[in-house]
Amino acid sequence: MASAIARTLRIGLIPGDGIGREVIPAGRQILEALSRTTNLKFSFVDLEAGFETFQRTGTALPEKTVEVLKQECDGALFGAVSSPSTKVEGYSSPIVALRKRLDLYANVRPVKSVKGAAIPVDLVIVRENTEDLYVKEERTFTAPDGTKVAEAIKRITERASTRIGKIAFELALKRSALRGPTTTPLVTITHKSNVLSQTDGLFRESVRAVYTSNPAYASVRCEEQIVDSMVYKLFREPGYFDVVVAPNLYGDILSDGAAALVGSLGLVPSANVGDGFAIGEPCHGSAPDIMGKGIANPIATIRSVGLMLEFMGETEAAAKVYSAVDASLVEGRYLSPDLGGTAGTKEVVDDVVRRL
Repeated sequence: MASAIARTLRIGLIPGDGIGREVIPAGRQILEALSRTTNLKFSFVDLEAGFETFQRTGTALPEKTVEVLKQECDGALFGAVSSPSTKVEGYSSPIVALRKRLDLYANVRPVKSVKGAAIPVDLVIVRENTEDLYVKEERTFTAPDGTKVAEAIKRITERASTRIGKIAFELALKRSALRGPTTTPLVTITHKSNVLSQTDGLFRESVRAVYTSNPAYASVRCEEQIVDSMVYKLFREPGYFDVVVAPNLYGDILSDGAAALVGSLGLVPSANVGDGFAIGEPCHGSAPDIMGKGIANPIATIRSVGLMLEFMGETEAAAKVYSAVDASLVEGRYLSPDLGGTAGTKEVVDDVVRRL
């Protein structure tokens, strides 16, 4: 619940690449609108990171960005990254690095349809955010027969798996409380331990241990899905799922795929969450094909503003953001081209601001 005393929050703004430079200003507009309708006040600091920053300065994540976030900011918004699909010497993803530097160990990605949708969807994918194949420890070498071999380390730890498990079960309880006593919270552990018995096996065992060792989770139903069957069931029966918890790679793939259930990646938000800090981040990429055209869908970023506020403890302000977005989408007067409409980024933002 928001404090009765006016609170000023300092927010780092990191546009990144491509349409990140168009949607992050939209996020700032939403926060400025909230400052006029709630007891919250916001100040902002512009920060750099991304492939364009790398090309200009030789580093994708300047040390100044990390230090300002640590020392001056209460939360942050991150836009998008244009990470190349081929190796570029000296470059690595700044958002992956930022998650590790700030120990933002959970990536929380709600996927929700609006009222009246043909396929009702209301689930959250909780993705471990710091390890798995994203430790980025790879090497290429020449085999005895003269051919190239590339290999990567997949690292799973009990500590990281336990932390992400706790987030998942706490979210399930929170969602159940909001929906009322007639709903049973459900956590689905997703893994591939039938093949990767040690790495995914440890993830599965660690999350299950969180469940069985804490009496507070007795009201939660806990199930498991092998990741390939999870994909099938997610698209066949999306309404079945509540909270899905997964290692880094599976969570990334599942959440992007689940966006198709609600119409567009442009609708799906996320929050990178640690103990005491959160970075809101839309799930979409930098979309160079539409960069500069003024048609990027800002809804994922606006919802990410709500998620950031929610994890900062400002649940009333977050609820205002969610309600304004839902009302805009239900009315359908200002829909961006990815949703079949003709509205530009500015029109969509202005409509949500009016509803705030």
